[in-house]
Amino acid sequence: MSSRNRDPNYGSTEDVPDAAQHIDKLAPQAALSLMLDSQAGAIPAIEAALPAIETAAIAAYDRLVGDPAGRLIYVGAGTSARIGVQDGAELPPTFNWPRDRLGFLIAGGPPALLGSIENAEDNAVAGAAAFAAINGGAHDVVIGLAASGKTPYTIGAINAARKAGTITIGIANNPDTPVLSAAQYPILLATGGEIIAGSTRLTAGTAQKICLNLISNMIMVKMGFVANGMMVAMVPTNEKLRRRREQIDAALGQ
Repeated sequence: MSSRNRDPNYGSTEDVPDAAQHIDKLAPQAALSLMLDSQAGAIPAIEAALPAIETAAIAAYDRLVGDPAGRLIYVGAGTSARIGVQDGAELPPTFNWPRDRLGFLIAGGPPALLGSIENAEDNAVAGAAAFAAINGGAHDVVIGLAASGKTPYTIGAINAARKAGTITIGIANNPDTPVLSAAQYPILLATGGEIIAGSTRLTAGTAQKICLNLISNMIMVKMGFVANGMMVAMVPTNEKLRRRREQIDAALGQ
């Protein structure tokens, strides 16, 4: 496994791979193997961040369980926004988390989920305005994601949220960056350079998705939506889920 990606303290997401790792010069099998190897670099980064992830998840749970109006709000641009939306959108069907307790602040708005909206991420004022537009407040939890740690839109939203008394969690893949300093609960996922330089949909994105998996699932477990390792709050909306509901009920002796 590449030592470059095993070391969670290695460099920046913008670092350029050395000549031996130029995947465009490799045979497909070697290139695929190297890409797979690089993805494994997400795991040591997550392991190093586990204490920070736990602290953030418990703080988020405490806020959300204490106020039935509290929302889990994801903020991001580009890849980070799409990863956040994926995580949040799965909470209602999996755990019956109320849809009105979810929020998404996306640089460029919903169209940016399917295509690039140029310059949208560069506007910190827009991030703060988006938070204000959904009437964000102290009852909410904001999770801001930015691989670079420097995305103005995300920083603007986090700053506005923190001023409002919101629980703020900042997730970034580069150390000593504004997203981490802006958030009350910073989480550094130090994945280092990418096998395709600057394309943070690779190792950085993998680490972000794992991190969100851990945070949101921990919140749902603490909320009581899991029993004996099963998603007992799940709503059976189709035949597959109706069968799963029956299996869960049978396992619980209901």
